[in-house]
Formats: sequence, C-alpha cells, structure tokens
Amino acid sequence: MPKLDIIHNAVKNALIRDGWLITDDPYVIQYRKTVLYADLGAERPIAVERDGQKLVVEVKSFVGASKIQDLKEALGQYDIYRYLLEETAPDRKLYIGISKVVYNTFFTQDVTQLILNKHQLPIIVVDIETEEIYQWIN
Repeated sequence: MPKLDIIHNAVKNALIRDGWLITDDPYVIQYRKTVLYADLGAERPIAVERDGQKLVVEVKSFVGASKIQDLKEALGQYDIYRYLLEETAPDRKLYIGISKVVYNTFFTQDVTQLILNKHQLPIIVVDIETEEIYQWIN
C-alpha cells in the first residue's frame, strides 16, 4: 500500500464538506494481474448538484526538490490511471487533488499553464487550511 500524501486528509475532508461520499480510501485499480492504488474514490449522491457523478482523486503535494519533476511524475501517473480506468471503471472521472498554495505559486506559471492546457488535466484545488474546495478545473 503506498504512503499517504501529506495533504491526503485535507483533500478527503474537503470532498466530504462539498457533499461527496468517500467510497474508497484508497481506490483500487485492478487490470488483469496489475493492481494500482489511487488515493480516493468518491461519489456524489443522486439528489445533489452533480448527481450520480463518480470520481477518482490522486492527491499530490508537489513538495519534491523540483516541482517540474513532480509534475512529470504526476502527469505520467495520471495517464496510467486514466487508461486503466477507461477499461475498468469508465463511469469515473480522474482528478488530481492539489493545494491552493501549490496552485497559486506553481500551477499559474506560464510553463505550467502551457503543459496543463495541452494535457487538459482535471484538477481539484483545495484550501488546506479550511479543508474546502477552492476550485474545480475541468
């Protein structure tokens, strides 16, 4: 089982506050003999705004020595999980969960914006202090 990211619980709590039901912690992705673990699986109850939606969230703190290296790893992991989810759980949308601080200091830089726009990476930005969702980026 992989080690939890340092902002894992804040992202989880933010989703719960936003009306999501955490169904899996971690979310197991199994394709044939391969088993991988994404951080969270969540569903939106039918009666709420995003009714019936299902998510898988991979939480990333971007605290490594190089944020670009962290981004490269996150994009690679995102692609692998997305490909496997298309086969095993096509009803779930994959997001990367990051902190508001990382978003404001790194994800708004020109080079990061270029990469994210080309990659079309869905992101959940969480205010770690208040444990609330700051922004959804689809």
